[in-house]
Amino acid sequence: MNYVFHILIMINIYIILSVSTNLLVGMANLLSLGQAAFYGIGAYVTAYALIGLGLPLLPTLLLAMGVTAIFSFLLAYISLKLEGDYFILATLGFQIIIFTILYNWIDVTRGPYGIPGIPSPKLFGLVKIEGITGYIILSTILSAITIFVFYKIINSPFGRALKGMRDDEIAMISLGKNITVLKVEAFVLSSAFVAIAGFIYASYISYIDPTSFNLDEAIFILTAILIGGTGNIKGPVIGAVFVVLLPEILRFVGMPDNLAANMRMIIYGLTLIILMRYRPQGIAGEYKFSK
Repeated sequence: MNYVFHILIMINIYIILSVSTNLLVGMANLLSLGQAAFYGIGAYVTAYALIGLGLPLLPTLLLAMGVTAIFSFLLAYISLKLEGDYFILATLGFQIIIFTILYNWIDVTRGPYGIPGIPSPKLFGLVKIEGITGYIILSTILSAITIFVFYKIINSPFGRALKGMRDDEIAMISLGKNITVLKVEAFVLSSAFVAIAGFIYASYISYIDPTSFNLDEAIFILTAILIGGTGNIKGPVIGAVFVVLLPEILRFVGMPDNLAANMRMIIYGLTLIILMRYRPQGIAGEYKFSK
């Protein structure tokens, strides 16, 4: 049962990552390779808040989201002056910078040694969230809140403005919309919610190191979105479930672990190729990403 709960917790983490990133890819038409960096920032801020400051759950979560939002605003302010491939390269550069800092600033981040012994947070400073049962409840609640918030955003005037900008920027400008402000708001909102996943991961695993937030992880998040589909809520959710369950399914076919890891990447690649050929909007998506 603990194994099943662990998988459900990881699914909830990737649902948060996928649904949040979908606001950029599927709604604002911004392909970002820096989401793993924001995931890592959220996780490291959580570790510092719980270990160094001893903050309870809600202040820790808000601090992680706030710090991540500040970093994302700075990146958005600089990179959104670029377009298309140049914007993607800017987010890639940010991803590499953050990973390099986490890996080499040993006095602060402990570098490749990571940060062990991250304590479980306390709700209102009284009820300690611990054990796999506590985290399945916490992750499910936060995942449900994320889904609800982004469902409301997608169907709000702000969400419709993002869709309009995605489909025709010139038309939105002619209607008096400031598309730069829309992009910055989408970027900051998306990244702040990505920090929630970092909060859950750091406190649940109780150990973090830079390798969990590298470029491979950024591509993994993007893969989940492209496989599930963009432009709605159910697509990213399906994609998150797919990418988490696939390696677990391979465990039950008697495949060695070293071979299963390679097969997972091969299957992801084949799935993307097939989807891009026959269903470019993903399994359950509404929008075909193009730039």
